[in-house]
Amino acid sequence: MPKNKIIDITLTIKNGMVNWPSDPAVAITPFKDLKKGGSSNVKRLSFGSHIGTHMDAPYHYFEKGKTLDRMPLDVVIGEARVIKIEDKESIKVEELKKFNIKKGERIIFKTINSIRCYKNDEFRKDYVYLTSSAAKYLADKKVKLVGIDYLSIGGYKKDGKEAHQALLGNGVYIVEGLNLSKAKEGRYNLVCLPLRILNSDGAPARVVLCQKNKLGGANV
Repeated sequence: MPKNKIIDITLTIKNGMVNWPSDPAVAITPFKDLKKGGSSNVKRLSFGSHIGTHMDAPYHYFEKGKTLDRMPLDVVIGEARVIKIEDKESIKVEELKKFNIKKGERIIFKTINSIRCYKNDEFRKDYVYLTSSAAKYLADKKVKLVGIDYLSIGGYKKDGKEAHQALLGNGVYIVEGLNLSKAKEGRYNLVCLPLRILNSDGAPARVVLCQKNKLGGANV
């Protein structure tokens, strides 16, 4: 039985965790508490729809876009490719061209973010992001899904709206806030299940990569 056959690439939701500066912070408080005479333990949860590891739906940037609860599940379950990006500033078309990306692929970008940006709970403005031209390149390739290892696919005050719109406007779903520090580049089976919230623009998700065996199947 291989070790680490399932790699959890999800951030833990907790009080004080890093979040997008203009979004609601996490507040997890006791609602019922056994230690205080409660009948059970129940927590009250409060946070934005784009906290931690989460998905974006087209509705996030388009008024008439599809909401996340209407997303086909085959978008988020199936083979995915983790691609290691060497550029420490941004993901550019020039670097993407060497990976021979195909129609229908699920692409997850591993950058220096996974090592550098999760050392503490402070927001970093200098994370590696997807340029708007690279987002258009991926949309033209007709990939199914794009994932990245920080809180936004676009940069901080640069290419944010443009990168989102290039992907979401062409039916490409986005996964953000991944932690790929324990995942090597290569092909995996992806399971990414966002919360099913009615009319949602986005939602937290539990995301795992299942290592593939030599026959191409998943070790699950």
